[in-house]
Amino acid sequence: MALDTSADSPAALRTVSTAIGDWVHRLGAIWVEAEVTELRRRQGTCFLTLKDRLANVVVPATCHVAILDALPVQVAPGAHVVLQVKPGYYVPRGSLSLEIREIRLQGVGDLLAQLEKRKQLLAAEGLFSSERKQRLPFLPGGIGLVTARDSAAERDVLENSRRRWPSARFVVRHTTMQGPDSARDVIHSLGVLEADPTVDVIVVSRGGGSAEDLLPFSDEALVRTVFGLRTPVVSAIGHEQDVPLLDLVADVRASTPTDAAKIVVPDVLGELDAVQHARERARAAVRRRIDSEAAALASLRSRPVLAAPTTLIDDAAAVIADQRSRTRRSMLNRLDRAGDEIGHHLARVRALSPLATLERGYAVAQLADGTVVTRAEQAPPGTDLMLKLAEGTLSARTTEPPEDA
Repeated sequence: MALDTSADSPAALRTVSTAIGDWVHRLGAIWVEAEVTELRRRQGTCFLTLKDRLANVVVPATCHVAILDALPVQVAPGAHVVLQVKPGYYVPRGSLSLEIREIRLQGVGDLLAQLEKRKQLLAAEGLFSSERKQRLPFLPGGIGLVTARDSAAERDVLENSRRRWPSARFVVRHTTMQGPDSARDVIHSLGVLEADPTVDVIVVSRGGGSAEDLLPFSDEALVRTVFGLRTPVVSAIGHEQDVPLLDLVADVRASTPTDAAKIVVPDVLGELDAVQHARERARAAVRRRIDSEAAALASLRSRPVLAAPTTLIDDAAAVIADQRSRTRRSMLNRLDRAGDEIGHHLARVRALSPLATLERGYAVAQLADGTVVTRAEQAPPGTDLMLKLAEGTLSARTTEPPEDA
């Protein structure tokens, strides 16, 4: 609605600003194509600056952070976007802004969004899992290199690798590294190197480029081929900020071709230096061990028991001599007591011996058959007897006993 004003009857500024705001607020949501030149986050709101790609027209815009976070890739300054916006007018300042309701990426942004979706699907299958990545050999016998002919990436890998390890052997497969046929050619070269038994590791190397140039290295067929290789793969595509899907599925990612050369072969000077340091550490360790053992021996030798090692032997010898003396005395006492006991027993035996009785004048009378005569009726008159005396024997014959016997 037009305001009825004149020089004598001007409208208040607030009235004009409010009228403009009313008119802007009656505008519906529209789709706008623009370039993001600035983006700031503040709590739950994002503040963007949008610029027309063909004219010097800049308009501020706002949106909720959830709208940006819902995108598959992060929106950054320079992104080409198509937005659904609702125009808004801030009356106190008289400033126009756009309220963003939806954002769609265009060009490279849309390409990156597709790659992000493919990345999420392949990651869900486990193709990027760290558990399946293979360890690189310490010193490969043969190194397969897939790269463009006469490229800077080829020179970087070969020169830096041979500078680090002069005897490094390469099997180079020159391949198209850009364009629609690049992914297919790289897959073919990988198959050839995989079949070569002398190749222990494969490097896929390319210099930097735009997102479109590096698109073949996010090809799903190429990613699945690398995942199925038995030979470890090093990906050296682009620069540090470039991360094609090949980087994620490879066993090792090199930030640059030069970095790949440092990864696949050791540094001969560094290894020689490490060997020298290891020898010095080993020598020092042996020397410390010898010094420690020598100090321990010196400490042991300084102890009284080792300063006079015969002390223990002398003490033991004195104990043995004392025990021998005590044993000898004990044995002699036992022998003396045993001798006395034997003498007593011998005297008793002798006292009870028949021979002792005979020595006192008695004799043993025996019949001819050896029977000892103990009663007179055993030897009637005329019986021949044998008398055994203490010394010798006598023959005798019985007679009639005297009447007074």
